Amino acid sequence: MTPSSPQDSRVELATFQVGEALCGMEIRQIQEINKLSQLTRAPQAPADVLGILNLRGQIVTVLDLARRLGLGSTEPDSQCRVIIVNSAGGKVGILVHRISDVVSVDFREQEPPPANMRGIQGRFFTGVCKREHRLIGLLDIDKVLSLDDN
Repeated sequence: MTPSSPQDSRVELATFQVGEALCGMEIRQIQEINKLSQLTRAPQAPADVLGILNLRGQIVTVLDLARRLGLGSTEPDSQCRVIIVNSAGGKVGILVHRISDVVSVDFREQEPPPANMRGIQGRFFTGVCKREHRLIGLLDIDKVLSLDDN
């Protein structure tokens, strides 16, 4: 994404915690955010696939984002949320530890992702933005959902 004018350089990011890492993605990539509800286990699914859920008649696969990023697994609690994203293969849910804020960042301030960010492989990120003494890893949701990168 390249802004065409200075006004276009700002993007709204939904931010969330995955383990100790603060991650974000453009808000327009997100369909909705829900509490973790009843999942149906998927037999012989990869370890990072928690199961499937019925979202108003649509079957949605739910992934443990921490596990996909190599950060262990998410212990479900009352603060965990499932972010429903639209991907090339349809809707997918990603389980995160906690939802944080929506922040507006200047796209021009984005820096390349470090090779290793808090134990996460840099290939899952398009870059990082500095925000109030913290780094927000800009999640490349297509890479996260791609089976080729696992």
